Amino acid sequence: MARAVELAARGQGATSPNPVVGCVILDAGGRVVGEGFHAYAGGPHAEVVALRQAGERARGGTAYVTLEPCDHTGRTGPCSRALLAAGIARVVVAVPDPTPKAAGGTARLREHGVAVETGLLAEEAERVNAEWLTYARLGRPHVTWKFAATLDGRSAAADGTSQWITSPEARADVHRLRARADAIMAGIGTVLADDPRLTARPEPPRDSQPEPPRDSRPEPPHDSPEDSPGPPHDSPRPPHDSPQPPRGRPPLRVVVDSDGRTPPAARVLDGEAPTLLALAPDAPAPVPAGSRAADLVRVPRHPGGGLDLGLLLRELARREVVSVFLEGGPALAGSFLRQGLIDRVVAYLAPALLGSGAAALGDAGVTGIAGIHRLVLDDVTRVGPDLRLTARTGPGLPRKEQ
Repeated sequence: MARAVELAARGQGATSPNPVVGCVILDAGGRVVGEGFHAYAGGPHAEVVALRQAGERARGGTAYVTLEPCDHTGRTGPCSRALLAAGIARVVVAVPDPTPKAAGGTARLREHGVAVETGLLAEEAERVNAEWLTYARLGRPHVTWKFAATLDGRSAAADGTSQWITSPEARADVHRLRARADAIMAGIGTVLADDPRLTARPEPPRDSQPEPPRDSRPEPPHDSPEDSPGPPHDSPRPPHDSPQPPRGRPPLRVVVDSDGRTPPAARVLDGEAPTLLALAPDAPAPVPAGSRAADLVRVPRHPGGGLDLGLLLRELARREVVSVFLEGGPALAGSFLRQGLIDRVVAYLAPALLGSGAAALGDAGVTGIAGIHRLVLDDVTRVGPDLRLTARTGPGLPRKEQ
């Protein structure tokens, strides 16, 4: 299962609005004979990829899957039936599928005599699939707040300048994270101060396309015919020209602009990527009539100030936005934190000091130490001369709709 979780992570940023899933197939003797992960939306599911690789060796074997096999027909067929057709005798599932549409795979497998176990490495499997599980369980996108600051917590100097606090390596890392998100969000203060593009411009990645099956055994007939990932990590990998997955959509640019102050010449309206302006119901539309540079959405104001960000997130979920990369500034980040809508924090800390200037976070609703927002630190990584800290805002993922 640990290997299946590792495989699932390879699909991060490429499967939306679908989950990331990894699968490992053992034969009846306990040997690894197939591996797979869901590489892109519309492509073959992890179980099908692994079964293609295993072929007849899967009969009587065990499948380890990070998410409950689906039991419905969408762009591909139900994985529960593919496992049954392959003669799998036992299935170990980390996390049940929370969606009524796709759930039921374990029940179908049990009905046909397959031994099913659930819960193995559930926390690890949930963590690798945090964006989609938040989307599926809460009906809103998963929100990652990113900020860059000096060691004394300043995101800008006293004169308002902030380019560049962190290194080129850190900025390249941010673009990599942006490219994995469905939406990049900023507040009107950031748009007016910095005129950002809010686009993902990652460096070209090294070849990381899914590897092909070891042989040409026919795949189960219910799924799509695309080639997909590849042999177990301890097996030889033959050369093969596998098809490229379809190019994903660029992240949606979202500007939270309560009072309609976005300048018509702002770079977020340049057409380089789709843009959504979130306005209060009584705010003037800042885009000239007939312009196609941005869509508009009206969001009620929140009693605490600004917009009702929970309703905005639900509107984004309706547009199949699974993950939001929140770029700030400090006032918008504070509003998200006050409304309980930040799931992950990615902080880039530069070994530098300013002593004055804007703080990275605005009013987060804390008046005393008892109200402090404590995080769970998941990772500390050096990026060039800077540190990247990744933390989450709770010990586990939410499980009930709010």
